[in-house]
Amino acid sequence: MQTISTANAPAAIGPYSQAMVAGGLVFTSGQIPINPATGALVEGDIAAQAEQSLKNVGEILKAAGSSYEKTVKTVCFLADMNDFAAFNAVYEKYFTGKPARSCVAVKTLPKNVLCEVEAIAEV
Repeated sequence: MQTISTANAPAAIGPYSQAMVAGGLVFTSGQIPINPATGALVEGDIAAQAEQSLKNVGEILKAAGSSYEKTVKTVCFLADMNDFAAFNAVYEKYFTGKPARSCVAVKTLPKNVLCEVEAIAEV
C-alpha cells in the first residue's frame, strides 16, 4: 500500500490520509470544499462547494497517478437532496466518463458543508 499526500488538496483533518493506493486502485478520502491554498471553507451555494470538492478530488487523483477519466466509482454525500440537480450539473463537468456512483443525503457533514465527494480510480 502507498499513502498519497499532496499540498494541492486540503490536509486531512483527522487520523486518516488523503488517499491510499492498493491493488492498482486509488481510494480517496472524502473531500469537502476547503481551499487548500488558504485552508478556508468555500462559502456559497452547492455549485461553488461542489466545484471545490471536485477539484480537491482531482488533485488527489493526479498525485496518485490517476485522473477523473480513470475513476470507476464515486460516493457523493449531500446535506440536502434538494441540491441533487445543481450538484449533478457541476459533477458531470468533471466525471465525463460516468463512473458508477452512489449519492446520498446525510444529516450533517464535517464543518457543516453542503457536499463531500470520494472516489476510487485506476492508477
